[in-house]
Amino acid sequence: MSFLGRGGPSPAGGVNHERVEMAINEIDMVSDVFNRIVSSCHSKCISPRYAEGDLNKGESVCIDRCVAKFFEVNKKVGEKMQSAGASAQATGSTSFSL
Repeated sequence: MSFLGRGGPSPAGGVNHERVEMAINEIDMVSDVFNRIVSSCHSKCISPRYAEGDLNKGESVCIDRCVAKFFEVNKKVGEKMQSAGASAQATGSTSFSL
């Protein structure tokens, strides 16, 4: 069994370095998205002067909406880039515009 549980054993019987590298890249990307969400939504929704230990109702609603908007925009940009990439690939072009 391979390191990530897919496919057969790796060629040398050890760790599949390509899959480890892919897993590390995915963790890096997820961490980057998380950090950008935290930074953006924290600065928009939470006052720099903390009055309470917990979020109040307004802050909580703002955070929920901010995260939802972040993911919605991320989804739309991804879809747009996929369609632009597909149309560029169909025409044989190497560059595309959004």
